[in-house]
Formats: sequence, C-alpha cells, structure tokens
Amino acid sequence: MTTTARVKVAVTAAGFTSFALLYAPQAVLPQLAQQYHLDPGGASLAVSVATGALAISVLPIAALSEVVGRRAVILTSVIVSAVLGLLLPLIPSYSLMLVLRAIQGVAIAGFPGVATAYLVERLGKVGVAAAVGAMIAGNSIGGMTGRLATGFTAGPFGWRGALYVVAGISLVCAIVTVVTLPPSHRAAEEPRQHVRDVCVGVLHAVRKPVLLAQYAVALLAMGSFVALYNAAGFRLTGELHLSEALASLVFLAYALGSVSSALASRLCARVGRRRAILGALLAMAVGGALTIPDSVLLFALGFVLLTCSFFATHAIANSWAAAEAPENARGQTGGLYTLLYYLGSSIGGAVGAVIYGTAGWAWLIVAVAVWLTLAAVAVGAGTAVRARPRELAHS
Repeated sequence: MTTTARVKVAVTAAGFTSFALLYAPQAVLPQLAQQYHLDPGGASLAVSVATGALAISVLPIAALSEVVGRRAVILTSVIVSAVLGLLLPLIPSYSLMLVLRAIQGVAIAGFPGVATAYLVERLGKVGVAAAVGAMIAGNSIGGMTGRLATGFTAGPFGWRGALYVVAGISLVCAIVTVVTLPPSHRAAEEPRQHVRDVCVGVLHAVRKPVLLAQYAVALLAMGSFVALYNAAGFRLTGELHLSEALASLVFLAYALGSVSSALASRLCARVGRRRAILGALLAMAVGGALTIPDSVLLFALGFVLLTCSFFATHAIANSWAAAEAPENARGQTGGLYTLLYYLGSSIGGAVGAVIYGTAGWAWLIVAVAVWLTLAAVAVGAGTAVRARPRELAHS
C-alpha cells in the first residue's frame, strides 16, 4: 500500500470513528426524550453538549499539535473517544450522560481540528483536496452508520445497547487508524512552534477575508444541517407517524453525501470555488424547502438534496481554507475552521430544536434559509475583497 493510500485509509477510519460517536445519539433523541421526560430542545443537548465541547477544545488542541505533533494528537483522539463511547451506556442519569458527552467531545476534537493540517503537511497543497474529500467521505459514512446502527438496534436492544454497537464498531476503526496512519513530514523536517508562534499564527489565520468567509460557511451551514437532522426524528415519528427504524432511514442520505464530498473538487475545477459553494448553499435551502409538506417522499428527497449539497459545501470550504492557510498557521486555520463548524453544530442544533418544539417545522425551515443566506453573503463579501486588487491591476 502506498503512503497516500495509507493516509486515506487512516483518515477515513478516523473520520468514521469520530462522526459515528459524535452523532450516534441523534437517532435516539425521541427515545431519550421519552425516558427522561424531555422536550426536543432538552433531548438535543445529548448532541449539542458534545459538539459544543468539541468546538471549545479544538483550537487549544490544534495549538497543542504544533508542539507534540499531529499524529500523536489524532491517535489519542480516536482511541480515547472510542473508549468513552463504551462507557457512555453505563451512565445512570441524563445529567451525568451530558457530562461524559462533553468529555467525549473534547476527546473527539483531536481529529477534526488537526486532520486537515496533517494532510497538507503529508501530501502537500496539490494532493490535499482529494484527501480531504476522502476524509469527509469517511466522516459522512461514519455519521450515517452511527445513526442507522442506533436507529435499527434501539428497538431490540434499547438505546443503551444501540450505543454499545456504535462504540464497538468505532473502536475497530480507531485501531485501523493506529495501524495505518504514517507520521507527518513536519515531524522530521520542521521545528516545533513555541507558544508565542502559535498565538501569532492565530492572528494570521484571521487576517484574510477569504478565510473569514470559510469560517462563516462552517458556522452557518453546519448549524443549518444539524438543526434539521436533530428535529427530523421528532417530525418523522410524530407528525409523519413512522417507526424509529423507518425514521432512521433518512440517514441513508449520508451515503450520497459521501459521494458529493468526493466530487466537490471536480465541481470547483469546472466552475470555480466561489460559484460551486454558492450553488451548494442554494441547493441546501431548496432541499430544506422540499421537506415542508407532510409527505414522506418529499421529505426524503429534500434530505437527500440537503445532505449532498451540505457535504459538497463543507468539502469546498474546508479545502479552500486549507489551501489559503498561511504557512505558519496551518494548524490554527484548521482549528478555527473546525471550531466554527462545531460551534455551528452545537448552537444551530440546540436553537433549531427549540424553534421546532415551539413553532413547528415550517418556521425551522425559514430560520435555516436565513442562516444559509448569511453564509452566501459572507462568501460574496470575502471573495469580492480578494478579487478587487486583481481588478485594479488589470484596469
């Protein structure tokens, strides 16, 4: 197996582990709400607490990777998060479960906060787009498998048994990462950064308008995506009268999402990053709108479009941020992108569940449309600032 192939296998397995564990409770939110007498907003904390802890931790962990190395951080992340996944079903109360989910979120932060910087260092800017696509494909497959596994096994085994199943699969994938992930080139060729260098790198990572635009996309697109997926189970099992197993089939859309993320680089090569990401954001909004009627078929079609366009958006924004990152701020750029990405997941997921619980599905779609519009405006503004010097140079 070539080094590039080993890298792709390792980051795909690590992405599977991280996302399967992070979002496994999403498929059983209605069951958690029933057992602990929670409303949709309270139940959604099982997801939002973990993603919020991840968001808070990702930048310090990315900075730590500048000192101890990317590979060590990634390997620690996948092993610890999988072990915590095995402990989660043993927790007797919901409040303690939230505490352990927060700790698990911190552990998971080591992979997404460092992975893109690792790929740039290992494969270079030329090869990073395809590798990021493979990594995000692993993320989407992990997210899909985690949700489907809990959705289908919660019936016969209960939600605790369902979480055990996901944790066991994730531990196997974590071991694959340990075996296959090669060291970063930086470990041998570049000196470690000091604390001052890391802080300076953070400042460099927020100076480019084009990078600020990608951070905004990460925050708003991910918030929209998780808001709809957190509320989907309640709508499908409540208003559309599906069983938990049938409702979990909506997560099959992740399979097509993995394809769209891998194809995003080709779309960028054909129409350019700016047009590609704006088109993907528009497609997300259209997908959300399709789910408003009380039709299972339209709901399924809408979620397929939403999921495919979201993963394309994420792949474009993530690789764009990696390619534009200053040389001395790769880790900080990846960390900031991931921080905003999971902050969007935490805030958007919680706020979306509250909107759904108080105002209904249609108003949640309206809120999501507003968030996606703001993301598109950020892209337009960030790239316009960058393009202006080129226009002046040709005038």
